[in-house]
Amino acid sequence: MANMIRTTLLLAGLTGILLLIGGYFGGRGGMLIALIFSILMNFGTYWYSDKLVLKMYKARELTVAEAPELFGMVENLAANAGLPMPRLYIVDNPMPNAFATGRDPKHAAVAVTTGITRILNRDELAGVISHELAHVRNRDTLISTIAATLAGVITFMANMAQWSLIFGGGDDDGPNPLGVLAMAILAPLAATIVQLAISRGREFEADAGGAKISGKPLSLASALAKLESGNNAVRSDVNPSTAHMFIVNPLKGKAVASLFSTHPSTEERIARLRSM
Repeated sequence: MANMIRTTLLLAGLTGILLLIGGYFGGRGGMLIALIFSILMNFGTYWYSDKLVLKMYKARELTVAEAPELFGMVENLAANAGLPMPRLYIVDNPMPNAFATGRDPKHAAVAVTTGITRILNRDELAGVISHELAHVRNRDTLISTIAATLAGVITFMANMAQWSLIFGGGDDDGPNPLGVLAMAILAPLAATIVQLAISRGREFEADAGGAKISGKPLSLASALAKLESGNNAVRSDVNPSTAHMFIVNPLKGKAVASLFSTHPSTEERIARLRSM
């Protein structure tokens, strides 16, 4: 419950930043436009985010005949989690990773890459699937996608403001140029921090939930160690806006401060799982 309240407050903060930008540049009219825009973006994200992500990675839906053992495993794990059977997809990519998407448990999909099936044993793969099912049960797939969408919109609006300052010149009746510049820099920064805070906190919860669903926290810990090593060894072809959806961060960027990482450190996640 506490985590859900925290997430709601973070999402409200993102929407508030969007309204602040609209109000700064357009007054009440701009704020109203920003509100309508955020509602439309949330609506579109709610209904179509899963289809867009699966299409982005050219994911192909699996059938029972193709992967009977995987279907049997997921069916048992979904029953343990109290969830309906999700749709299963395969992504032809050597990068070892997995993600879940869908607006609610009844419309959930779990996708695994061909790379992950090559390096994990059955118990480790079950741990990964359980982690993704925990995301589905917690409705993280919807929340994180909405956060990413709103953060992208805020960044876009701030960039537009920056370009209007460059090409529009200094109008005495318009917004203060320094204010515009500050908004263009700080708004996307704040949106990114909020978005990543949502993602990191939810990974810990999904690890704990996944360990309980599979009943084997050490297998999930072992899988995370293999996936971390595997993703460092393979060149990732991932859209940064969807990096937070994968079980381990598919992007390198180790020099970037941990504040801007979509995932908590794998070492800390493994330590928490081993303590269970």
